[in-house]
Amino acid sequence: QVQLVESGGGLVQAGDSLRLSCAASGGTFSPYTMDWFRQVPGKEREFVAGIRWSSGGTYYSDSVKGRFTISKDNAKNTVYMEMNNLKPEDTAVYRCGATVTPGFFEYWGQGTQVTVSS
Repeated sequence: QVQLVESGGGLVQAGDSLRLSCAASGGTFSPYTMDWFRQVPGKEREFVAGIRWSSGGTYYSDSVKGRFTISKDNAKNTVYMEMNNLKPEDTAVYRCGATVTPGFFEYWGQGTQVTVSS
């Protein structure tokens, strides 16, 4: 059974850094693209960053470009997102998703809360 498990969230101050992890298990993930999304209650889910498992190609939303870095560890089947210079507006639940079908996510993690105080 495929599982995605996020970790690494927490409460930090503006300007601090966090590293989120998304550990994948129960499947073969080389065909997948792994994306991070975030969501605040009452707002739509927002794409943050993504990485293609096979090529390592990455892409980011404009709101985090230059501050966040997504990477992967093939041996650990884990995707990371290093978040630097965090801002209060980065406060959200962050979830990772795995997609191989355009526009559809086959698997989701449960999410991890990131709270940035000013």
